[in-house]
Amino acid sequence: MDVKNKVVLITGAGKGNGRKLAEEFAKRGAIIATNDISPMNVEDVVDSINKNGGKAKSYIEDVAKKVGAQALIKSIEDDFGKIDILINHASVRPHVSLLKMDEWDWHRVLDVNITGAFLMMQSVGRMMKAQGSGVIISLVEEAGKTSEKEAGAYFASQAGLRELSEQMNLELNSYHVKVFAVENSEHTIEKVFSLLEEA
Repeated sequence: MDVKNKVVLITGAGKGNGRKLAEEFAKRGAIIATNDISPMNVEDVVDSINKNGGKAKSYIEDVAKKVGAQALIKSIEDDFGKIDILINHASVRPHVSLLKMDEWDWHRVLDVNITGAFLMMQSVGRMMKAQGSGVIISLVEEAGKTSEKEAGAYFASQAGLRELSEQMNLELNSYHVKVFAVENSEHTIEKVFSLLEEA
């Protein structure tokens, strides 16, 4: 897939691999729709891309809420007419053991890391189904690759996100929409663009 002039929506684009992907897609000529719950970092990303000759716009919404997710997608559709690629990067990772975690923290992890991704996949997936094309990529981490003992809720959500991506791919594949789960690591950028070359 040539990403030039493709509309790419990246959630959690204010930092980490979300930011790196936004910058790399922009270098390759894509139109970047960056999302985060706070304008603090994501607007810096957009300013940097636009100053360097790219095209980007920020959208401040909480994708874990249905109203926020739908408002985000509607705004992008109004601005650019479509979404060609969705990158699910938004996540929260409290450093609390499962035995000490309170219910609010547990629900927030699941709300952002799984429900937010589901809401984005569902709404964007419907748009891509109507278009007859599109790619959805969720960035996930695998348990067992770290000795961290206070990330049980986070890794439980990541396992759920991986399975959610596989099931969504089964539903959308026949409409020429591909859904992937890609490991969120130092090699994420290369893996994402390798998948897009095959899509």
